[in-house]
Amino acid sequence: MSNKTDSNVYTIIFAIAMVIIVGALLAFTASSLAPKISENQRIEKQQNILYAMGVNNNDEGSAVFVDAGEAQELFSKYITKQLVMQNGNVTEDAEAYLIDIKKQKTIGTNNPEERKLPIFLGDKDGKTYYVIPIYGKGLWDAIWGYVSLDKNMVIQGAYFDHKGETPGLGANIKERFFMDDFIGEHLLDSNGNFKGVDVAKGNADPKNENKTDNEVDAIAGATITGNGVTAMIKSDLKLYKPYFDNLKNN
Repeated sequence: MSNKTDSNVYTIIFAIAMVIIVGALLAFTASSLAPKISENQRIEKQQNILYAMGVNNNDEGSAVFVDAGEAQELFSKYITKQLVMQNGNVTEDAEAYLIDIKKQKTIGTNNPEERKLPIFLGDKDGKTYYVIPIYGKGLWDAIWGYVSLDKNMVIQGAYFDHKGETPGLGANIKERFFMDDFIGEHLLDSNGNFKGVDVAKGNADPKNENKTDNEVDAIAGATITGNGVTAMIKSDLKLYKPYFDNLKNN
């Protein structure tokens, strides 16, 4: 075998070895980061749920979570029970907040009886809050949120977030001026039927004084994102109406 051939063989062997080494390093890095990523996600979910029920560090017009270092303690303090509704049955689950809402929504598309629907019961200042996660689609990517209700399905607080909505437009769903508009809004109509809340362009109530019209004012230039918020509220929160009907009957 010529020196040139030997060189080519060694080059190929070296390249293969490098690919294996790099792959192993990437796998190790991903593995070592996994617990941290999981911990960050856990804390963020706790912060989201607490925010929706009014436990936050809001300052003037800004939406501010409780500190990450305090999230676990405050979550344990304010969240008194975690439930999962599935196929009409309600059970307790101490880690219901870790349920993958996106995955469960996908499962529900073809097998609604298998979909798990978390409910977080909170207590603050002697008042009971029922916090529910929702998930949907905005203009560019996923949007999601947590909505807290009283037993009559009147919204007590909300937190919305997004993966890739347009800055200054659809991304504003996570700004207080938008989220606070939902406080006090009724999900049911005057006859007790579920109606949801429309993010309405040209809403005749710009100051949001009418809380029984099932509407809030839309964000200018963000029609599709607003429609996504409307859709996820209607599709996801409607599934919980049997639970709230049962509350009122007992």
